[in-house]
Amino acid sequence: MTKTLGVAMIGHAFMGAAHSQAWRVAPHFFDLPAQPVMRVVCGRDAARASEAAQRLGWFESSDEWRAVIVRDDIDVIDICTPGDSHAEIAIAALAAGKHVICEKPLANSVGEARQMAAAAEAAFSAGVRAMVGFTYRRVPAVALARQLIQEGRIGDVRHIRAQYLQDWIADAEAPLSWRLDKSKAGSGALGDIGAHIIDLTQHITGQRITEVSGQLETFVKERPIASGHAGLSGSAGEGRGPVTVDDAAVFIGRFTGGALGVFEATRFATGRKNSIRIEVNGSQGSLAFDFEDMNVLEFFDAADPDKTAGFRRILVTEPAHPYVAAWWPAGHGLGYEHAFTHQVVDFIRAVAAGDQPTPSFADGLAVQRVLDAVETSSDTRTWQEIPS
Repeated sequence: MTKTLGVAMIGHAFMGAAHSQAWRVAPHFFDLPAQPVMRVVCGRDAARASEAAQRLGWFESSDEWRAVIVRDDIDVIDICTPGDSHAEIAIAALAAGKHVICEKPLANSVGEARQMAAAAEAAFSAGVRAMVGFTYRRVPAVALARQLIQEGRIGDVRHIRAQYLQDWIADAEAPLSWRLDKSKAGSGALGDIGAHIIDLTQHITGQRITEVSGQLETFVKERPIASGHAGLSGSAGEGRGPVTVDDAAVFIGRFTGGALGVFEATRFATGRKNSIRIEVNGSQGSLAFDFEDMNVLEFFDAADPDKTAGFRRILVTEPAHPYVAAWWPAGHGLGYEHAFTHQVVDFIRAVAAGDQPTPSFADGLAVQRVLDAVETSSDTRTWQEIPS
């Protein structure tokens, strides 16, 4: 009989919907060693949590996560809350013997992330596993880029350029949300979307960022107080309040292999909705990816003859490509939600095998250290080294 994993998800907004889709879909397309059971979704408001359970496919709801994490029928805690609650929930869940998936960034500070990583390390010996949700790692084109670099197809990595561009608060009258409140979010564009490109570049290249110099900017200092929210957008109510996080972050850095990195994360790139751009230049070739064309990876091979040399457009929809064989015939593209399904698949397989799922909480701590160094660099106008 197939083993089951009882899942409880804490938080049910934007990320909660994406994670719910993944838990529902994964066992229908992938052969899994354990069957996830969507037992309960938790939220602060009982009525809203109940509505979310019905809409997203959970058996029941609760407004008390502390009671849920000690239930015998719960094996996995999936944390989709704002960053200010990640550490408390994750550490308690691990202590209760539950496997944990936690949304990124791992925490709101290096201190919290360090505590979470230590808790995960201690729980590992008891058979309990923890993973942080840097989901874009599992876009097939990104996974293929990592494979090609590991195979040496572009040679020694020299340049890494990474951008994460959005525009959902480019309107100065867009209302406040928890993502614009430092006490809840930890930081703004830097932590929310910059964390993704930090993780992606380290993951794709297999190298670690060792030092950074950065600058943060808040273009709009105050905004209307929100009367309601739907996804990333909201409606304005009465009064105005301060924006306490960065709107944009830019920084340069160096990697362990000697490569130079250039990074930009902003929510003010008017016209760019969710553009994650990564380009890696090596001694023998280059790779380029843009999430707004997420089924494509561009590859340049310096060994090609000049007459026919150029970037090759690889449509990453073949069964030979990472994750793709479980889905549709070649040429039938995947979307944003599929990476969340791949995350669930990899997590379940790792838990069942007793392996460490990746990215680990230690990986999340490494990203948190880069975020902290960029913020410190911006405050002090100095280069900052990243502790290993």
